Amino acid sequence: MSSIISKPNVSLSPISTELGDEPNALGLLQRLKWRYATKKMDAARTVSTEKVERIVEAARLAPTSSGLQPFEIVVVTNSEVREKIKAIAWNQGQVTDCSHLLVFAAWDDYTADRINAMFDLTNEIRGFKNEGWENYRAMLLNSYPQRGAEVNFAHAARQAYIGLGAALIAAAHEEVDSVPMEGFDPAALDEILGLRARGLRSVALLPLGYRDAGGDWLVDLEKVRRPLDQFVTEV
Repeated sequence: MSSIISKPNVSLSPISTELGDEPNALGLLQRLKWRYATKKMDAARTVSTEKVERIVEAARLAPTSSGLQPFEIVVVTNSEVREKIKAIAWNQGQVTDCSHLLVFAAWDDYTADRINAMFDLTNEIRGFKNEGWENYRAMLLNSYPQRGAEVNFAHAARQAYIGLGAALIAAAHEEVDSVPMEGFDPAALDEILGLRARGLRSVALLPLGYRDAGGDWLVDLEKVRRPLDQFVTEV
């Protein structure tokens, strides 16, 4: 499949150390209060390529166990493919009404080749080898592949969910609506996208788009979360 996503041009501004100008998450929290699991999307509106690129980049930058990054994202815009996915996703309208459909797919197993590829990439980018890092590589090679494919897929899927969370937060920051989905037939989706042949298994869907406020029963309802004292325990 050809990619419609390129690496976004993201530059980091220096963090000010002046009093009263400390970075904070207040703006982000407002965006998170704004977002909700959009039930009806406006099929006539399209999310800009730049916004999608930044959302995908947030997922790419997400932390993963041992830095192995054991998942990939398939960006689906083809209408025929999305109709096929909708049919095996409980006919949820967001699959076809969204602007872009992100499919999070995890490695089906940890293999020596995959582990070595990530460690080699790290050495190449950083320009040196580290004894401790190489010892860690050996430890993973002596443990991960032997655990079995199902154990390894479950672990890789958990890493994909970290990326999914990063994408959700980035979408809210961009004021792009989204809804995370597990309501689909993974085996059927893998077949539609040819994921098994690539050593991948589907984990979650993330439609991106813009809410159709007039047709969404959830849009004006209060966000419900447990109060902080029932959510956080301090020790």
